[in-house]
This record gives sequence, structure tokens and C-alpha cells, in this order.
Amino acid sequence: MKKIRKIGLVAKDSWLEPAEAEINDRYDRYRHTFDEIKETWGSLLKFADAHNYFGIHFDKARKGWVYREWAPKAQDLYFFGDFNNWQRYSNRMTRNEFGVWEIFLDQETYQGRFTHESKVKVLVHSDKGFQERIPAYIRRVVQDPVTLDFTGQVWLPPDKFEWEGDKFDIEELGELFIYECHVGMAQEEMKVGSFIEFADYLIPYIKNSGYNTIQLMAIAEHPYYASFGYHVSNFFAVSSRFGTPGDLKYLIRKAHEQGLAVIMDLVHSHTVKNVAEGLNMFDGSDDQYFHAGERGNHPYWDSKCFDYGKGEVVRFLLSNIKFWMQEFHFDGFRFDGVTSMLYFDHGFRENWDLEGYFKEGVEWDAITYLQLANKLVHTLNPHAITIAEDVSGMPGVARPVAEGGIGFDYRLGMAIPDFWIRILKEKIDEEWDLQEMFQVMTNRLPDVRTVAYCESHDQALVGDQTIAFRLMESDIYFHMQKDDKHIAVDRGIALHKMIRLFTLSLGGQAYMNFMGNEFGHPDWIDFPREGNNWSYQYARRLWSLVQNPELKYHFLGAFDKDMLKLAKDHSLLNLEYGTLQFIDDWNKTIVFEKNELVFIFNFHVNHSIPDYDVPVTVPGDYRIIMNTDNPLYGGHGRIDEQIKFAAQYDEDEGISRLKLYNTNRTALVLRRMK
Repeated sequence: MKKIRKIGLVAKDSWLEPAEAEINDRYDRYRHTFDEIKETWGSLLKFADAHNYFGIHFDKARKGWVYREWAPKAQDLYFFGDFNNWQRYSNRMTRNEFGVWEIFLDQETYQGRFTHESKVKVLVHSDKGFQERIPAYIRRVVQDPVTLDFTGQVWLPPDKFEWEGDKFDIEELGELFIYECHVGMAQEEMKVGSFIEFADYLIPYIKNSGYNTIQLMAIAEHPYYASFGYHVSNFFAVSSRFGTPGDLKYLIRKAHEQGLAVIMDLVHSHTVKNVAEGLNMFDGSDDQYFHAGERGNHPYWDSKCFDYGKGEVVRFLLSNIKFWMQEFHFDGFRFDGVTSMLYFDHGFRENWDLEGYFKEGVEWDAITYLQLANKLVHTLNPHAITIAEDVSGMPGVARPVAEGGIGFDYRLGMAIPDFWIRILKEKIDEEWDLQEMFQVMTNRLPDVRTVAYCESHDQALVGDQTIAFRLMESDIYFHMQKDDKHIAVDRGIALHKMIRLFTLSLGGQAYMNFMGNEFGHPDWIDFPREGNNWSYQYARRLWSLVQNPELKYHFLGAFDKDMLKLAKDHSLLNLEYGTLQFIDDWNKTIVFEKNELVFIFNFHVNHSIPDYDVPVTVPGDYRIIMNTDNPLYGGHGRIDEQIKFAAQYDEDEGISRLKLYNTNRTALVLRRMK
């Protein structure tokens, strides 16, 4: 009988004991794969170096350019482009016994013809006939403005980018305040924004707003702009819509100079089906990079699913991680679609239990890949951050591999935005359940770091609504002048602030916001497409709204900035939970403490109560340090913030109490004077 050891994950959570054997097995699979890589390649770092072997490189020793491609089931490969006047059959490649094709272009012959920015393709002859393809490891892809066809471009700039002086270390930040961004729509003009514009104009705004980490979406090349970057075609190519690889480096260096970390939204969960631009059917087969047959097709995302059990695929993806970290100095990754990777049904199921987490329909190879990916990231940079977008709650996702976990530093608290949207959509204010609200915010294991957020880009897309729009609806377009008194907008502004403060103070150990949502951006996101006559109207951010001191957006922007300062000054994003003091359902008031601060939230429609009793842990004098009803934040100014509140100990009840004016739709934060 196999002896089962007590691995760390199970030792900390007895609920996992029935799955102890499976948790041990997933760790053993990782160790076996890791040891096999180390024995064959010398180290995981060397294994993840495929991007420096495959693709196009200048070989100084041989004095020329070499191009290599893995295409095991192809019959012939031909390299062509403007360097040979697009003669498709002139430059045939040779194949070795591992299915790797290679061609060498000597410098003497091709000097002046094969250069930086040369356009290239590869012609693949297979059972499917002859197909023009883009090299799999290409560093840049450009789109013809007339034909809209994509073509590979040689990217070997003569001048090396100057990283000297970039000593940024994400560890210095401590708690993460993440600003989720899409470069293309990060400007007000009706166009696609650039890396340079983002660096010069938005980085100062992000810094001034109090965020310390930028999460960049849609960085890898994708043929369809409206995919939000989630249908990647070329994994080693920076999206040319936003600029050159050098422009992206400029952005990251500038962020680092401002003390901001930059993490990348990494899509290794699937890839675009497109044959002309992507990896699909590259060597003529459907199982080169993907599972064969229907298993290789994502049934919900119209995309292709990687075969994580194939060594060449794992090497391709791990090398992609190393490429982005070393070439561009990214400080970590938010891994997209982790749930889809973990299960054969891609997580589309109603119930989650130990059987589902560990036995039924689990994609073991994907788990091993993610463990290797996290090991690689933290080997390259021990302080780098990895975040898992996982809605399933797979135990151990954000725990170390050595404990039986998958190795992520954080998990996204995806239940939180789903909860806010649900109650805003389905319940009137009087029906909000304060106990449920507190439970949703704190429903996490104590040692699992969680990124809390009220809403991300998902809630802002066409077909959904942001929190601001759900609260204010069309009134947000017509009643946002500061001198325009409007009851629906007043409600919306009040709850917008309270929802954010409630989430940040209780929901996790990091906080995230999608750009523009902090000030209640009025519009959804709708990229140019045939259905909207290819308009950029809703694929931009109206920064002038928050910058205009005459508009109420200015209130929300000011509150968000001060809220982040409060969180930093008092280390609200830590592993501790808030301590619930009491819930008053009749007055829709909840009181909790965290890090020696007292939080009082009154969500009631109209109950404002003078001399309201508030229980606190420690007696003494308290002062207000944040008040959402402050006129600076669009509030009504009903509370005198200069008042000192004396909390006295009641020996009969064994508790201390203070009295204050508990106004409706207001959150107060109190600190004891020392």
C-alpha cells in the first residue's frame, strides 16, 4: 500500500484530508517533470530558452542570420519575404530528426536585403497543401493597412535598449494597489492609443491617484482588436497597434522610474483559431500545439486549447514567460483563464467539491504546467508577482508548490464583483443583507492572498454595466454638474464610495481597479466592429471628466485617491480579517474593526440616527479620519469631523461604546487618539 505523507496543504486544512493522496500525486507529478527537465536540460532556466534558439537570430560566429522552426509533421518549409522578392520556393529549409527546420542566410549574400524590419513569412507544405504562415517565435507582426493581412517582421534593432538604472524591485511596494489598463483605449481621442502616449500621460495620473502597480492587458499580438487581447496569435510579438517593442520598454522603464510595478495579463489558457496568423494547423496537423480533435477546441471561447502534456508546448509557453520578464522587465503576470486550464469542462459546472477539485475532470498536465510556470517566474525574480484568475476556488492555487499548491502569489477574488453586480441588479437597497456582504468579503482562507476588486473590465463591457451605471443609469449623462441636485445621482455617488471602501477594507490583501472606474466612467466598453460601424466612441476613456472641477466625477476621483492613502497609511491590505463588532439590520448599519480602525457603514435609505451607540474594542477618544459624506467627496456634510468621540467602558456589558451621528448612506472610519 502506498504510504501517504502529510503535505503542508493538508496539514493546514483538515477539510482536504479525503483528497490527500491526490494532492500528493499532483506534487509528485510536478517533481517528476521538474527533475526530468533538470536532468535533460541542466535547469528549468535553460529549458525555458527556446526563444533564443527558435525564430530569427543573428549568429556572430557564422556571420549570418539563422531561422529555426519546429514543425514535425510538415513535408517542406520555405522562408521568404522582401529579402528574396517574395519568391516562395527560393529558400528551402532543412529538417533534422526532431522535426526542427532551419535555414541560414549568410551576411555577405544578404547584406542590405535581410535587415531589421524586413518582412517575412514561412511557406509550410503539409498534408493540407501549401500555406503561408507567420513564424511561431516572431518578435513583431505588422498589419497591412489596405489588405489587413498580417506579416512577420524581423526585429533586430541595431541599438540595444538602455535599461541601465532600472533597479526597480516590486518587493519595495509591499501592498499592491493595481490599476488595470488597456493601452489602446487609455486616451480620450477616438483612435487606438500608443505605448508612448500611455507612458507620457497616463503614468503620471496613475502615480498621482495612489496606485502602485499597472496591469497591462492585450500586450501580445492579437488579430482582432475587439477580443480585448484574449485571442493571442503571436506570443512573442508586442501588439503593433500600440507601437514597437522599444515603445513598450519605454513605458515600463518610465513606470519603474515613478516607482510603479508593471505586470502583464498573460494568456496561456488558449489561443486564436486563426490559421493565417496563429499556431493552429501550423505543420498541417491539429495536434502540434493543441489537443487533437474536439478536445483541442474551446467550446465557449471559439479558440484552441494547448496540450500541456507535450514537452515542446510546455517549453514554448515557459520560454514565453522568460522572454517577457527578461526582455521587457515585467514584474509579474496575471494568468488569464486559469479555471479553463484546470478542468476538462473548463470550469463550466454548477457544484464544486473535493471530487471535482481533485478527481473528476481535472487537467493534471495543466496543473503541472502552472506549477512549473510559477517556479520559473520566481526563479527569474524571487519578488515577482503571479496572480491566478480562477473562479473555481481550487484549493492550493495560491499556495507554494512545496505545500502541494500550484504556486501563485495571489488569487483574484472573483466572487466579489459578481456579488456586487448581483445585488445591484436583483435587490432594492432595503433588501441588502449585511451579514452576507461581510461573509462574501471575508470568504477566504487566512493564508491565501486575494486581490479584491468591485469591478474589472469584464463588468464594463457591452452587455454588462459598471457599478456607476447600474447605480445612476442614464442620469449619469445629464446630472453630473456639481450644482445639479439629483436624488438618483446622490444615491449613486454615495453607494459608489461605500462599495469601494467596503471592498478594499475587507476583501483581500491587494486591491484592483479598472481604469476610469474609480471616478465612475459613464460609458461601457465597445471596441470598433461592424455592429457599431467601426466606431471608437466607446473604446476610450474620458479623462477630462475627472479633471473637470465642475463635475461630480471629480468627487469620486478625490475620494478614491484619499481611500488609497488611508489604506496605505494603516496597512489595510494585510492577512488579517476585519473583526465584526455588530450588525443592525433595522438601520442597515454594520460596524467592524481592522488594524485599530473602526469602520461604520450605514447603508440605509433614510435612517440617520443621532447619538447612535457604536461598540469598540478599546476605550478612549476617537476622531473621524474618513467620512464619505464629506462635501469634498460629493457628500452632504452632515457630520462635524472635528468632534472627539469618547468611548467609555461599560462594566456591566463588558464592552466600550461611543456615540455619534450615524447618517444614512455614509461610511465613517474612526481612529483612537493616542
